[in-house]
Order: sequence, then structure tokens, then C-alpha cells
Amino acid sequence: MAARRLSPLALGGLVLGAMLMAAPLVWTLLLSLKANSELMRDSGTAFSAPYTLENYRAVLQGSSAFRWLLNSLIVSTGTMIGVLILCSLAGYGFARLEFPFRRTLFVFVLLGLAIPEQAVILPRHQLFAALHLHNSYPGLILPGLAGPFGVFFMTQYFRAIPRELDEAAMLDGASRLRIFWKVLLPLTLPAQATLGVFTFLAAWNDYWWPLISATRSERFTLTVGLASAQMNYAQTSGLGFLMAQAVFASLPILIVYLLFQKQIVRAIAGTSGR
Repeated sequence: MAARRLSPLALGGLVLGAMLMAAPLVWTLLLSLKANSELMRDSGTAFSAPYTLENYRAVLQGSSAFRWLLNSLIVSTGTMIGVLILCSLAGYGFARLEFPFRRTLFVFVLLGLAIPEQAVILPRHQLFAALHLHNSYPGLILPGLAGPFGVFFMTQYFRAIPRELDEAAMLDGASRLRIFWKVLLPLTLPAQATLGVFTFLAAWNDYWWPLISATRSERFTLTVGLASAQMNYAQTSGLGFLMAQAVFASLPILIVYLLFQKQIVRAIAGTSGR
């Protein structure tokens, strides 16, 4: 079936929406290229030359942005890997295995979607304090491993795979683990790419828990570190420097999306068509 063309009105609306969404990004980029002394007089000078890379040089040489970037990469990557492993195993179990109270446990997992993080923040803080996990990478990663949406997402994807594949593999003498690892798991790569990117982005942009758990500067993630920099610089002479840090922090997210955009589109198209 031929692709349906958008009407000029719909296309114009999409272009206008894209421009509105891109406007804050362009504004941030322009501010990052201006000298702080000029921005103190008038931020409107962002639309006129001269421009400078001095703020980026300061980010690369004199700030803690690289340390915060490394912390965010470790936390986001660790959370993503843990979620993919746990949710893939749980999704396979709920979709393919028969065991007592399977439906009840699945409903119990889904109830986690209805519980806001703020409701459990106090007992979580007390638990991690008792285990001496604050200001550590495990303390920042472990809470993100509880992913009820990921379990639901992978369960639905595994259920959409024909069971005849399992039966054919069993006839060849394959074990459950081998079926999961060699037969089914490769078929879920689009879904895993989507879940991995979403998990990475959520962990990267998380501010609430790192603000509570990381109290030392060397354990700040980018979100917490940039917030502390904003309090120090935004009202004095460092607005351009702050914007340069924001651009610097957004580059890894842009790279992740560019690398996995095909998998995301394929997974969304696949799940919508099932």
C-alpha cells in the first residue's frame, strides 16, 4: 500500500511544531556562543555576532562537567543493562512459562506503575542509608532497575512471537535457556533497543534520586551538577558558561538517538502492527 501523503495544512502544522520545539535548543546554543560579559548587559545580543568558543573551552578545562558526565554515563549505562537483563528474563517468564500465581504476580508487577516514586522515597532513603549505599554508583543505579513498564513491554513482545518456534526448538532438544538465548531473544532486539534507549534517557535525565543520594560533588550526575552550577553562575557572570554546559550534557543523548533511531521506529511500527 502506497504511503499516504500529508495535506499541506498538516505538513505546515508539523513544521510549526518542530520549530517551536527547536526554539529553546537554538536559544541555548546561541547563548553558549556569546561572551558572558555581553550577556550580562543584554541576552538579546545572542542573535548578533561576534560569537566565541570561550565558554566551551572553560567547560573542557576548568569545570567538573567531565566528572559529572562520566557519572551520568556509568549510572545510565548500568541502569540500562540491568533493566534489559531483568525485564527480558521476566518478560520471557510471564509470556512463555507456566508457574503458580503467574497472573497474580504479573498484576502485582503492573501495580508498580501506579505507585509514584515520591511515595517510596523516604523508606528507600532509609534503606540505602542503612546499607551505606549513598554517594556510590550502586546506590544511584539500583533504584532504576525496578522497571514494571519494561516487564510489561517485553512480556507483550514475547507473547507476540509464535509459540511454534519454541516447539520446533524443543523437538531439536533445546533447553528453555537455549530457546530463550538463541531463538527468542534475537527476535526481540528492536524492542530491547527501544526499551534500552528509553531507560537510558530516563536515567540520564533523572534529578530526584541523584539529588537525594549524591551529596558529594564527585558523585553528582549531570542533572544535579548543572543545577548546582546554575545556582552559582546564572545570576552572576556565567550564563554563557551554563548554556555551554547544557549543550555539552545534551550531546550524548543526541548521539544515542542518532545511533538507535532506526531500531526505535522499527519497534514502534512492529508493536503497533501486532
